Amino acid sequence: MADLIAWLLVVAIAAYACAGGTDYGAGFWDLLAGGAERGKRPRWLIDHAMAPVWEVNNVWLVFVLVIMWTGFPMMFQAVFAALWLPLALAAIGQVLRGAGFALRKPTRRLAQRRVYGAAFAISSLLTPFFLGAVLGGIASGRVAVGTPASADAWANPTSLLAGLLAIAAAAFLGAVFLCSDARRFGADDLVDYFRLRAWLAFAALVVLALIALPVTRDDARYVWDGLTGGLGLLMSILAAVCGLATVLFLVRRFYGWSRYTAVATIALAVLAWGFAQRPYLLPTSLTVSRAAGAAHSLRWLGIVTLIAVVFVGPALVLVYRLDTKGRLEELTDADTSAAGTPGDHL
Repeated sequence: MADLIAWLLVVAIAAYACAGGTDYGAGFWDLLAGGAERGKRPRWLIDHAMAPVWEVNNVWLVFVLVIMWTGFPMMFQAVFAALWLPLALAAIGQVLRGAGFALRKPTRRLAQRRVYGAAFAISSLLTPFFLGAVLGGIASGRVAVGTPASADAWANPTSLLAGLLAIAAAAFLGAVFLCSDARRFGADDLVDYFRLRAWLAFAALVVLALIALPVTRDDARYVWDGLTGGLGLLMSILAAVCGLATVLFLVRRFYGWSRYTAVATIALAVLAWGFAQRPYLLPTSLTVSRAAGAAHSLRWLGIVTLIAVVFVGPALVLVYRLDTKGRLEELTDADTSAAGTPGDHL
């Protein structure tokens, strides 16, 4: 049961990553879209693409937290004690990201839109970085039960690369998703715009992955050994194949297929990390069996998780399906209580 719960934890992390993390993967491109006039069209598409689903993905974060503190309380205590600062910064980024995106759209004052837009875009960059840094600190073996909080636990070579990889992965997914969304919304001028950015993000992923090879070998040896042999290696190879397939599909303009292969790329990469780290939750100090909570807690956690998957899983699939088919209606100004006031557009 403990092994099953641990894999549910990995699957929840993969599901969160596969939908672009905190912001549908679009916040990075919002940040780089340019000034008010130059970035108007890309930001228009980002707003329309994110609006129906921008909070849905946080369901997976709830699963991750519940599974950690209920199923593996020793791991939860160790991680949040040693890495409280990057986790707090990621949480602040989540709040600012949501507030910035929610308030930017109904606001009519240009100055306020810029402030909210900057809060959304910058926090969408920082949040995946800090979450990636946390995973890097765990993978490098710097977190154990009783480890005090320190900068070394998350500001180390593996953590820095993991944070950059998280940003690049979210940007890659966001650009691929937005290619399809541009066609769906009839914004043909933005299809090639985001197709180019998908290629650039994939190139950044490849470069960062190549840099990570020697760094992981020297700084996270246990995970390196897992990634270069067995199922970890297989998952890594399959992730690379799916990434190359995504590039090919974008070249051939098969945007529907590119979404699936892009998601598979990130999912397989997360699974590769899971296989590489087993049987440890905290390499090389805390195994799954040692970290597991009481047997009855795991049993009830498994039952509740199964019920949640049965009821929540299909609902999430339906939401994404309706969204990609354009069946979800956009909120109007009346719905958001937005109204013009003297001085608007200034």
